[in-house]
Amino acid sequence: MYRSAYQKGFLTVLYSVGSSPLNNWSSYTKNGYIKRIYDEDIKSLVLEIMGSNVSTTFIHCPSECKEQLGIKLPFLVLLIKNMHKYFCFEVKIQDDQRFMRRFRVSNFQSKTSVKPFCTAMPMGMSPGWNQIQFNLADFTRRAYGSNYLETVSLQLHANVRIRRIYFADKLYTEAELPNDYRLMGKPKDLKKPEKQFKVQATARPPSPLNTARGEAAPSKDTEPEPTDPMSEGEPVLQKSPSPPVPQKAPSPAASAPPEPATEEPAPQTEATEEAYY
Repeated sequence: MYRSAYQKGFLTVLYSVGSSPLNNWSSYTKNGYIKRIYDEDIKSLVLEIMGSNVSTTFIHCPSECKEQLGIKLPFLVLLIKNMHKYFCFEVKIQDDQRFMRRFRVSNFQSKTSVKPFCTAMPMGMSPGWNQIQFNLADFTRRAYGSNYLETVSLQLHANVRIRRIYFADKLYTEAELPNDYRLMGKPKDLKKPEKQFKVQATARPPSPLNTARGEAAPSKDTEPEPTDPMSEGEPVLQKSPSPPVPQKAPSPAASAPPEPATEEPAPQTEATEEAYY
């Protein structure tokens, strides 16, 4: 079925979101149901398989019993939810000895049982959603001493909720997984980054001096040309010369000729008035 397909990275065989998640699967129900519902924990559509008997309600891939998956990727990963009821799944593989081996994993098995063509082993699940990683190559080598070649078929029984089932070429960390292959998805960043506006280097307010004169402010890139302070008519601060040392003035008797003395008139008396007339 997938033998001629390109197999590297991830290969999904069941995805609960889509128009027909059981396109390549066949379903068997007795005293149970298989339907798609909305799960509140992960906010997504999931496939639910529920039944009173684990062995009579299950899905099988490929849909035709005579077909084979032909998947050579060694890691099987299941995103499933623990419903706190009996649950099991079964994987049929082919090793390099051309034998068909089966691995049956369940949550009600108490110990591991290895038989020539079937190995049953227990599985522990935590409450809520779980990511089950199954190394087919390692279990084949430890149980039968042979090498894993490919997966032939896959079968899931009740009671469980399925988000996705896929094969991988290696175990990926949570950061390396795509967003659709994670249980809770990538957290959304609700805070949007603020926009930062770049201000040009020349965009600066003009100086008050240039604005008063009606001249444009000089740009940062071009330097102002040196001007002659004498041609602009602007006051130039220069060092004032020191005042001269005052000399001793000569005396007025030596420098200027003596002025003639003016005699004050004698006081006028009666004798002078008679002499006048």
